[in-house]
Amino acid sequence: MVAPTPVEVHSEEPAALVRAAQRGDRAAFGILYERYARMVHGILLARVSYSEAEDLVQEVFLRAMQQLHSLRDANAFGGWLVKIARHSAADLRRKFRPMFELRDRGGGVWPDGQALEVLTILQRLPKAYRETLILRLVEGMTGPEIATRTGLTPESVRVNLCRGMKLIREALGRESRHE
Repeated sequence: MVAPTPVEVHSEEPAALVRAAQRGDRAAFGILYERYARMVHGILLARVSYSEAEDLVQEVFLRAMQQLHSLRDANAFGGWLVKIARHSAADLRRKFRPMFELRDRGGGVWPDGQALEVLTILQRLPKAYRETLILRLVEGMTGPEIATRTGLTPESVRVNLCRGMKLIREALGRESRHE
């Protein structure tokens, strides 16, 4: 294992961190984890329950660490990680396909009723809007941050957020009229 230079490990540039992690630098991978964990959680939350997303975040980063050597373009790390997260969620769904939908009520800290209602609405939206909105509303990422980390263009993020919010408002309006 070649020791990375201190400048490279503490670089703001994700590609430098990826290259250092590819050489076996666990501290660099730890920094990547800190920077991308919220994004991964949001991607997972768009596809699986809250408790499953919490558990899968660790699995996604474990897979990423094991497969990091196969990543050819260090600048593509965010998009590559999104792909691993999506595949992990799909694998979980195939493995544990429920016969009927259950409300997620396991142990741990859970969103309040209204937040759970909005999360349920979010999970029903088309994929493009769902992921972007969860990263913004649940994970607290900014539009430029979402674009940078996922590989989407800033314009795509803006459009997805705008159209997705419109759909959420419509869904919340319909549900409040039915009460």
